[in-house]
Amino acid sequence: MTLPLMSRRARNGLAAAGVLGLLALTACGGDANESAEASADDVQANGSTLVVYTNSDSHTNAEGQQSADWLTERAAEEGFEIEVVGIGGGDLTNRLIAEAGNPVADVVFGLNHVFFSQLVAAEAIAPYTPEWAQDVSDPALGDPSGEGYFHPIVQQGIPLVYNLDAVSPEEAPSDWTDLWSDEQWHGRYESVIDLGGATTQMVFSGILTRYQDPEGELGISDEGWEQVELYFEHGNSAVPETDAWVRLADREVDMAQQPGTSSIFNREDQYGIEVGMMEPEIGIPFAVEQVAVVNGTDQEDQAQEFVDWFGSAEIQAEWSENFGSMPAIQGAIDQADEQIVELHENLQIQDIDWEFVAENLPAWIEKIELEYIP
Repeated sequence: MTLPLMSRRARNGLAAAGVLGLLALTACGGDANESAEASADDVQANGSTLVVYTNSDSHTNAEGQQSADWLTERAAEEGFEIEVVGIGGGDLTNRLIAEAGNPVADVVFGLNHVFFSQLVAAEAIAPYTPEWAQDVSDPALGDPSGEGYFHPIVQQGIPLVYNLDAVSPEEAPSDWTDLWSDEQWHGRYESVIDLGGATTQMVFSGILTRYQDPEGELGISDEGWEQVELYFEHGNSAVPETDAWVRLADREVDMAQQPGTSSIFNREDQYGIEVGMMEPEIGIPFAVEQVAVVNGTDQEDQAQEFVDWFGSAEIQAEWSENFGSMPAIQGAIDQADEQIVELHENLQIQDIDWEFVAENLPAWIEKIELEYIP
């Protein structure tokens, strides 16, 4: 089933209500604000800069400010001096694993549980229970081990979107495999050739896990690997350093993967187009962005205090207001734009064996890079 997204006029009305809710929340900070100010003073007095690794650094708010810059400035208001380092999800995971035992970063956020599970196995992150951990809307969103190595902050579906000026909801493809099996879509969807990002790796996970075969190469049947080959053969290759939404707006492509459902509405406003979202019957991959303290940081106390502050309902509500995210903290969900909440409540989530994915994903990506990328 394919549905158009809500009109921009309706969205603006809901956004106004969200602003009022955010102002009310800010005015009722109470003890939480006092605690944040006290911990921030300690960091400021220490004079040390916290290094924050993330793959969630390039979202843009209504003022055109990227999320890394917003976070740096907002943290400074509370006395936290941070340096945000943005890296694609797969590459970020590999970097943290390589630095395990001699870490550069103090905090990491934005990766989903598949990547964080790899970091746990590599002993690259340390267990810590933030002050807000009990306020997570669903404990199942976090560390499945129950040890508290990482904690959820943002919920994301990974969809394909299409320009409504080029494709109507009635004629839109109903699943990823339609893109290469139906000739009318050949050359009209962007095929991503840089596999270092978490979004692309989740897209391929959602495709390949449909073709599990214990006798197949890396657990995937020949038919499954054929889907990957056809994806690249009939796609319109991404242009380095060019946002897919620029290409959508310029009609270079009509469809493209989206880093997450959370930022769709902001992107529509930013690029002046309206999109529909493909909703396969099987569902779409669902990722939950997490936050953790890096194991071995020499600023452990400050890193923990930053996690307490950043993941709090107040700051996650502000993050949601600026970047259209769907929070994982109930207090922030209560303040989020109703449209964003409704979108995520109605998502059809693909049933994926994430343990199987975590065991095989690095090898899948290596094979795709070596054998299929044009």
